[in-house]
Amino acid sequence: MRQKAARFFGQWGVFFRGFLEHPRMVGSIIPSSRFTIEKMLAPVDWGRCEVFVEYGPGVGTFCQPVLDRLRRDGTLIVIDTNPLYIDYLRKHYRDSRFHAVHGSAADVVEIVKAHGHDGADYVLSGLPFSTLPDGVGPAIAKATHDVIRPGGAFLVYQFSAKARDFMAKHFRRIDRGFELWNVLPCQLFWGWKESDD
Repeated sequence: MRQKAARFFGQWGVFFRGFLEHPRMVGSIIPSSRFTIEKMLAPVDWGRCEVFVEYGPGVGTFCQPVLDRLRRDGTLIVIDTNPLYIDYLRKHYRDSRFHAVHGSAADVVEIVKAHGHDGADYVLSGLPFSTLPDGVGPAIAKATHDVIRPGGAFLVYQFSAKARDFMAKHFRRIDRGFELWNVLPCQLFWGWKESDD
């Protein structure tokens, strides 16, 4: 029945099926709103962005908006532990800049290196830090700080402020925002990596 629903509802069906199968790893039952996307990506300096990474892309709500802004020689790497989402994204996106990886965000340093880069300029995450298994959140936060180049940022959207606790151990400057027009309304964080971090 879940497969029939996925075929019938297309992208929404795939997203919902992924939520049913792995509710602790999917931040929401509904993809992010266009308002959240616009506000979350607004601080990105697209002219200097060579490598953009996203954790938990789901069915690609942010993928096309990122690709639309990313330079022609840029790279978008998305990482998800759910093979259902990775298979969907690989079939849906044919852009040569796009790479979908089945794996853990905690391995981002190795994943980025495997794609020929020494780091990333920005990392976006909608992962539900408050429900991740013990130890996973801190590991992701540390690996993310390690992979981001100076001047870049960790972009996080969440329903709770839990992610900020993990970010604060590694990022001294964290800007904060809020988006009401989202189901549910969400908190936004931008953790900046300074040159002397």
